[in-house]
Amino acid sequence: MRFIWIMTLLALFGPWANACESGTGAATKPASSASLAPLNINVADATALQRLRGIGAVKAQAIVDHRQVHGAFASVDELLEVKGIGKALLQRNRELLTVD
Repeated sequence: MRFIWIMTLLALFGPWANACESGTGAATKPASSASLAPLNINVADATALQRLRGIGAVKAQAIVDHRQVHGAFASVDELLEVKGIGKALLQRNRELLTVD
């Protein structure tokens, strides 16, 4: 009886466990940020900015608002002037950002 129970569980959950390990199926993780093209912070809208690590709707809108008031960013480092953007957050996203 125990053998039947174990085989039933393996039959039900085995494919799901394999899908999680291989990255296919419903449990697929989003594409790694390293595979994404750099995001131009001078033209990106709030929705695009939210795809960055640690950037939600409020911070994304703060970036857009700062750009509208102060003009285009001359460098990625100017994001530090935006309220809510600190050094750690900038470092996590630096390779994903451009001003070109």
